[in-house]
Amino acid sequence: MTLTQLKYMNAVAEYGNFTIAAEKCYVTQPTLSMQIQKLEEELGVKIFNRSTKPIILTDIGEKIIVQAKKISEEANRMDDIVSAEKGFIGGEFKLGIIPTVMPTLLPMFLNTFTKKFPKVDLKIEELTTVNITKLIKEGHLDAGIAATPLGLDSIRELPLYHEPFVAYITNSSILESLDYIEIGDLNSFDILVLEDGHCFRDHVLNLCQLNSSNSNRFDLKSGSFETLIKLVDEGFGMTLLPYLTADSLTAEKKANLKFFPDPAPAREVSLIHYKSELKLPVINALRSTISGIIRGAIKFNDINVISPNKG
Repeated sequence: MTLTQLKYMNAVAEYGNFTIAAEKCYVTQPTLSMQIQKLEEELGVKIFNRSTKPIILTDIGEKIIVQAKKISEEANRMDDIVSAEKGFIGGEFKLGIIPTVMPTLLPMFLNTFTKKFPKVDLKIEELTTVNITKLIKEGHLDAGIAATPLGLDSIRELPLYHEPFVAYITNSSILESLDYIEIGDLNSFDILVLEDGHCFRDHVLNLCQLNSSNSNRFDLKSGSFETLIKLVDEGFGMTLLPYLTADSLTAEKKANLKFFPDPAPAREVSLIHYKSELKLPVINALRSTISGIIRGAIKFNDINVISPNKG
């Protein structure tokens, strides 16, 4: 039994197809099939039921694949231990970032990180929290940046910063003379929120303690903050923005911002990864870089973290 055979077996189990698995492993299909056949002969059992489409694991194959994944993870962990001992921070690192964080945070740290750690081949993809956690568990992502807490047993959360919410509102005689906006004031307006799939939408719903299915206050949904801001400018209610998004607005649009008094409602943004701690040297380097940069950008201390989970 070899690590290569286990790698091939894991690929077939994931994709349910020998040809696709071979492509993902960068080998020919006959080579992959032969190695899995040898493994089955060595173990004396059939790991896959080849008569179905897609190919599925046999009952004993289901048990074997659990152990195969653990062995593969531990082998990768040994590589990480050696790299850490040598002080080496490099290699391919796949990172997922949620859409409401990507546009503001990525430009802040990417240039610094790549210059400081040139041997890290950073692969970044914009994904929802659900997809990030799924891909981390499946081994297709090394880490993610998402709103937390998520409360997932297999995922470790490393908080990076707390980002307050800011109200964006125009043409309001109610709030014009006020320095701050209270949470209770939100009930006086139609609030525009992001569409389903964005965790910031759930932040807003949780903040207002309203359910999206029974409130006509949340009557218009969009996929971007930019669209929400334009709609507010046209007189369609108000919206809530993360602080970094609000801070990136023009001076003219910043005049439409209203802050919450302390403790300000905020979201927690964390670097998340699988608890097996693979690629830990790069994860620590990424966390240190982002934390160092963000410290000077967000200076709110008294905050109230709002859950990103659906109520």
